[in-house]
Amino acid sequence: MEIKRLFDFFPYQNEKYPQGDALAGKNNGVWETLSTQQVMEETDGLALGLLRLGLVKGDMIALISDTSVEWTLADLAILKMGGINVPLYPTSSEEDITYILNHAEVKACFCQNEDLYQKIVRCKENSPSLQHVYTFREVKGAQTYKEIQVQPTAEGREELARIQGGIDGKDLATIIYTSGTTGRPKGVMLSHENIVSNVLAAIDRLPVDHRHTALTFLPMSHIFERMIIYMYIFRGISIYYAESIEKIGDNLKEVRPHVFTAVPRLLEKVFDKVQTGGMAKGGFATKIFKWASNLAMQWQPDGQNGAFYGMQHGLADKLVFSKIRAKAGLDRVIACASGSAALQPRLGHFFNGIGVPLSEGYGLTETSPVISVNGFDRGEMKIGTVGQVINGGTVKIAEDGEILYKGPNLMLGYYKNPEMTAEAIDAEGWFHTGDIGVMDAQGFLKITDRKKEMWKTSGGKYISPQVLENKLKESRFIEQVVVVGDNERFPGALIVPNFTVLYEWLESEGERVARDMPAATIVMDKVKAKMQAEVEAINQGFGKWEQIKKFELLPTEMSIANGELTPSLKLKRKFINEKYKAEIAKIYA
Repeated sequence: MEIKRLFDFFPYQNEKYPQGDALAGKNNGVWETLSTQQVMEETDGLALGLLRLGLVKGDMIALISDTSVEWTLADLAILKMGGINVPLYPTSSEEDITYILNHAEVKACFCQNEDLYQKIVRCKENSPSLQHVYTFREVKGAQTYKEIQVQPTAEGREELARIQGGIDGKDLATIIYTSGTTGRPKGVMLSHENIVSNVLAAIDRLPVDHRHTALTFLPMSHIFERMIIYMYIFRGISIYYAESIEKIGDNLKEVRPHVFTAVPRLLEKVFDKVQTGGMAKGGFATKIFKWASNLAMQWQPDGQNGAFYGMQHGLADKLVFSKIRAKAGLDRVIACASGSAALQPRLGHFFNGIGVPLSEGYGLTETSPVISVNGFDRGEMKIGTVGQVINGGTVKIAEDGEILYKGPNLMLGYYKNPEMTAEAIDAEGWFHTGDIGVMDAQGFLKITDRKKEMWKTSGGKYISPQVLENKLKESRFIEQVVVVGDNERFPGALIVPNFTVLYEWLESEGERVARDMPAATIVMDKVKAKMQAEVEAINQGFGKWEQIKKFELLPTEMSIANGELTPSLKLKRKFINEKYKAEIAKIYA
């Protein structure tokens, strides 16, 4: 069957390779599964339930929840009855949520649990369009989504078929409000065709099929993981939903997935944990680990390292890498895709080197999202790039280095904002990504910076903060870093140390450490000197005007909850500069 709309994916799966565990989630410590047929029944029943409430094709229905089986069921049900899915980030402020509910004129909302239900109830007081609120979990005083499900009858299915017959691939499917790093959220309008075309164009870069299992844990309110879920459904892959970010480690060991997606922040934490564990062994075991780890860092695709490297790698795999994979639940992984932010090349080398195939891709919400991605077949991967452009898409590099894009996955526009749409998509149909990049002779795209984030020192020298930040984070002692200094004499940095690594180093140096007092740790002369040495070592790779001359250490990790990161983990530079203006002032005093 031909797939034109997002709700066509499950009937396609049912026709090609129906699964007994199409979707799986953990409830009270037990994995519970839904077959392909059960998913179709459940979503039909929920779609009919929404229609019985008086909702009609074109109505806006919000979804606020962590990634879960219920998220996918509600999403498919909304689409099946012709509704428009408006996902909300669970971490968004009540002010932003209220703005979105009103801007989109949302009529109904699904919530995950009591905390999010109470959050929506408070927002509902100032959102006159919102009529219905349902929960996925049992919440006192609230109706669950199951209470509106109806048993699909022949008549009900005919009703859904009539509605779906009137839904075209070019019809609006979802409005995703991107928080951005400044200003009000923008409503990105994506059609069924936008996302379906992206799934079909990118699928060949992911070497998995109906024999495989996926673990999903990234936010489905972000288009990256949501598109990947549709891709899994299309391929007939069994999808297991992690319990929470905190339980990912346990769930990886239980599910032992063949495929999953990740963001660089998570991969950095895994890398640090592996390095810390290996270095803590002591004696000959640590020497073996260091040798194997250095070997992994040299990995290149397509056998470029040669036969002698292959022999050494085989020994390292037997002694070290296979044990790392087994301990972490990564022993069956054949593909991991990284997106959302820039991946440090060392992570690409390391994970592929230890036998966890990892590729990096690039895209935006406005492009549904994939523009380019590295693959796993010969000639499809180049570490340090974001891969080759997907089929049907076209990239052009503007005179100022900005990446411009055209393709069937390009958004319909920004909701109720034609001016901003015209600003993003020029008269010739090119979407201006805001990213600076280059393309090599083999068609591999490399992102070098954000156009709006580049700035000049007072001496007129251009600084690319992202390049500096990614290099600085290669230090085991640096957890997070923000490069500052727009119109100042030199670039400075706000640095959050990796306190786990820092504490262990201090203890190895014979220092007594209060692990619950990071603020006291960062003022220690020994810590300042160590961090200075780390920064100076990395400075050597940059021109004098680019080097970090001074920095301030911060005691607390930057987070979404504290307002420093967007829900997709990008730095909110304007907010950070304001919040830490006293620390920045000390750098330039």
